Amino acid sequence: MSELTTPTVLCFASYQKGEELLRELKRCGCTVLLLTLEELADGPWPMESIDDRFLMPSLDLGPDVIHAVSYLARSHQIDLILPLDDFDVETVAAVREHLRISGMGETTARYFRDKLAMRVKARDERILVPEFVHVLNYDALAAWMARVPPPWVLKPRSEASAVGIKRIHHADELWPALEMMGDRQSYYVLEKYVPGRVYHVDAIVWEREILFAECHVYAAPPLDVMQEGGIFSTITVARGSEDERTLRRLNRELLQALGLVHGVTHTEFIKHDQSGDFYFLETASRVGGANIDIMVEAATGVNLWREWARLEVAALRDEPYQLPDSRTDYAATVISLARQTWPETSAYDWPEIVWRLHKEHHAGLILADPSHERVQTLVYQTIQRFAHDFMTSLPAPDKPTS
Repeated sequence: MSELTTPTVLCFASYQKGEELLRELKRCGCTVLLLTLEELADGPWPMESIDDRFLMPSLDLGPDVIHAVSYLARSHQIDLILPLDDFDVETVAAVREHLRISGMGETTARYFRDKLAMRVKARDERILVPEFVHVLNYDALAAWMARVPPPWVLKPRSEASAVGIKRIHHADELWPALEMMGDRQSYYVLEKYVPGRVYHVDAIVWEREILFAECHVYAAPPLDVMQEGGIFSTITVARGSEDERTLRRLNRELLQALGLVHGVTHTEFIKHDQSGDFYFLETASRVGGANIDIMVEAATGVNLWREWARLEVAALRDEPYQLPDSRTDYAATVISLARQTWPETSAYDWPEIVWRLHKEHHAGLILADPSHERVQTLVYQTIQRFAHDFMTSLPAPDKPTS
C-alpha cells in the first residue's frame, strides 16, 4: 500500500455526480483519479481536486475495464476504488476483487445492486418484502401467478430508480413481454404490486452501525411519476413519529443483514395502504439521486458525499470516524419537467427556498424550515403552482438521467 498519508483513490463515474466527494478526498490529502465516460469529458468536474482523469467509451463490467484499470495500476499504487453511481457498484466490486483491493466485494455488492439477491436475503432474514418470483422457470412462474393475484410489476434486477419497470395486469401480458426479452429474461424478477406511499431512508454506516439516518416520504411513488407523469417531491418524515421509528428500525435490521461495513446507503420501503405494514423495496450503497443529498444537507447540515469521502479515508488509514454535529430541521424537494427550455422560478420567493435547480426543461426547488407543517404547506403550494406554470411530460426514459 502507498503511504497512508497520501492514499490514491480511483473513482468510477458513469454519470456526472459526486463532485463534493472528489473535493473532500483531495481535502483529506488523497491523490484523486477519475475514470469516467468520454461523453462526460466536458462536464463540470472539479478539476482542481482531480490529479488525473481517464476516459473510456463504456464503464460496463468486462475485460476492457479490468484491463484499463490494471494498466493504470502499473504506474499508480491504487489504495481505494469508489463507485459514484449505482451502475458502477458491481463493476467496482469486480475490479476490487481482481486487484485484491479492500472494500465491498462482489457478493455483498449483489445485495446492493441485484433486486433478486436483496429480496431473497431480506426474506431469509424475516424482513417483509412483496411476494416475488425469479423470472426463470415457466412452471414456477405460472404457479406463482395462479397463487398471487395481479397486478404485478416486472423489474430488471440491476437497473436504478424506476427504469425498465413494467406493470403487468394479467398473465397474458407477461408471456409476450418475456418473449421479446429473449435470453435476458433471467435478469428480471416478477413482484406483487403493493399499493401505498413510498419512503426512503438515507444513511451513513460506520463499523456496521448506522450513525445517521434521515427518513423521507415521496408525495407520489417514483414509478408513477416516471411512467405516468407528474411532479416529483419528497419531504422529511415527521421526527419522532411512529413511521420514522419503524423506518429507522427496519433500515437498521436490513443493513445489518446485508453486511454493509461502512458507507452511505439509499433504501426504499413502501407502506401498504390497507394494512399499514412496511415492505422493503430496494437498497443501494450510494448517495440518493434527484438532489436528495442537497435536501438532506438543508435539513441537517450533513453532506452525504462529503461524509462518504471522510469515512472511506478514515477506514483506509485505520482511523476513527466521527459524524459532524447535525440539525433536525425539515426539508423537501419539488422537481418537474418543464415546457420552457429554462423555466423562471424567481416568482417563488419564499425565504424557505434554499436551492433552485438549473437544468434545461426542469423546474426544481428545495425548501427547508424548522417547522414540519410549514414545509408541508410550501410543498403543497409549490406542486400546485408547478403544475400550472411548468409541468409537461415525456415518455419514460430507458436509462436513468441522473
